[in-house]
Amino acid sequence: MTDGEWAAVRPLLPVPAWLQGRGGQPEGYCHRRMLDAIRYLVAGGISWRAMPADFPAWGRVYAFFRRWREHGLSAEFHDRLRGKVRMREGREAEPTAGITDAQSGRAAATVPAASRGYTGGLVDWPEAVAARPAA
Repeated sequence: MTDGEWAAVRPLLPVPAWLQGRGGQPEGYCHRRMLDAIRYLVAGGISWRAMPADFPAWGRVYAFFRRWREHGLSAEFHDRLRGKVRMREGREAEPTAGITDAQSGRAAATVPAASRGYTGGLVDWPEAVAARPAA
């Protein structure tokens, strides 16, 4: 991560509990090193155990990643980054509209089952199972 990227990312990172006086121990590795290791892993498509020796031990990096994922910190960090990008583009930090894929929603009860069609990936719905042609 370049110094410029780190300067942009650092204020958006979740603050560790021990820095907020909520207990816990200081972490043994810098967040920048951990994020660099995770970015390297994702970009290279390597396994955790194949992490190069110039990064922290793979077990430490994985524990950091797992802790962030389990506590929703990855999603929080992503949302903060997205908000910053949107504001830089002159838009509101939070999106005001969404798009729903028509095949991902349920059909209205007034639509006949025969005209609803069949989506192979959504066979959990009773209507889809009933509408499926016999094999």
